[in-house]
Amino acid sequence: MQGTVTLVLDAASSKASYHAQEQLAGRNLPSEAVGTSNGVSGTIVLNPDGSVVADQSQIKVDLSKLTSDESRRDNYIKGSTLQTNQFPMATFTPRQVQGLPTPLPTSGQATFQLLGDLTVHGVTKPVTWQVTAQFDPSNVSGNATTNVNLSDFGMTPPKAGPVLSIEDGLTLELVFSAAREA
Repeated sequence: MQGTVTLVLDAASSKASYHAQEQLAGRNLPSEAVGTSNGVSGTIVLNPDGSVVADQSQIKVDLSKLTSDESRRDNYIKGSTLQTNQFPMATFTPRQVQGLPTPLPTSGQATFQLLGDLTVHGVTKPVTWQVTAQFDPSNVSGNATTNVNLSDFGMTPPKAGPVLSIEDGLTLELVFSAAREA
């Protein structure tokens, strides 16, 4: 369509992470577990009025590439919780943008919300990402976060081995850089 803007994620400079509160064996205080995947790809297509072209927009994260500072945690989460052999990808399909200036800025910073459908572990739920982005004529980069519960996606928070437990609620974060194509 004439006037659409396509944002193509740069896989080399984009990453997705989870942040979870965990209780470790032998420690009194909870700590934060952070797992990151560099397997991020996707495209967001915006109409001239700033609306999302949902059937042409999707972000994918390869969950089998998640790593943290503890390989035993990674193996357990990928094998038992996420079941990445069966569900290797998380996908986000944007449906709506709220608060993004139109036309898409070519300089400066904006904070807005990106609403859509997140599919993890074969379950799709609506989520809202809080996005802060920097704009220049050829690139959009920034950070997006949302909060989800593992149980909403049919998963049980892990309780095993060196990790006594992980809370149901997680913060998901996407650090992104996207090339801007007219």
